[in-house]
Amino acid sequence: MSGIFLVEDDDRLSELMRDYLTGHGYPVTVQRDGARAVETLQHIDPAVVLLDLQLPGRDGFEVCKEIRAHYRGVIMMLTARTDDIDQVLGLELGADDYIAKPVQPRVLLARIRAHLRRKTVEPCAGALCFGEFRIERAAREVVCQGRTIEMTTAEFDLLWCLAKKGGEVLSRDALMRDLRGIEFDGLDRSIDARICRLRRKLGTDDEGQEYIKTVRGKGYLFCRKNGLPSA
Repeated sequence: MSGIFLVEDDDRLSELMRDYLTGHGYPVTVQRDGARAVETLQHIDPAVVLLDLQLPGRDGFEVCKEIRAHYRGVIMMLTARTDDIDQVLGLELGADDYIAKPVQPRVLLARIRAHLRRKTVEPCAGALCFGEFRIERAAREVVCQGRTIEMTTAEFDLLWCLAKKGGEVLSRDALMRDLRGIEFDGLDRSIDARICRLRRKLGTDDEGQEYIKTVRGKGYLFCRKNGLPSA
């Protein structure tokens, strides 16, 4: 994977973003039509997709849902719409980040770099094992009860963060600091949306219990079984 795929129908904005990101070492491919963006992605393999919501041909939500079925890189949604419902829907459909426009170019660049750093894992990163549950960080693979579970970058990073401290309650603030290096502002719904997606994907253990529990007023806990996580 290399480069950035920018899907944005505002010609002036896309030109500014392309010039800025290219100037910082990231080759950028631009597409302004949603339907064509899906087709284009079949022939390129970018590290990051920057996806506007309001597009001709097919809106950003539709594009995100369709490409996430096969694209394993980072999807970052860019939009002037700030409704919580839109943000949660974007994250539910598989986006890794949701950024309100206008955004300062240097802030966008920092967010892109942060996602790419988290996606780059050293070969010695290890694995976590909880009985029938195994998380391979180097391969970014999750196996649960014999099933290999497909995950987005953001989903895997959140699961790893919870599992490496299995049995310990982690607050939203702690998770935001670990995952994005920022404090929880009390409004961001991204952690909650990803927890919901993880629960659906992981299902329940052989006793019918969810692997991730909500501890009211405190945060989330990964329920370890058969002792401590082993690397």
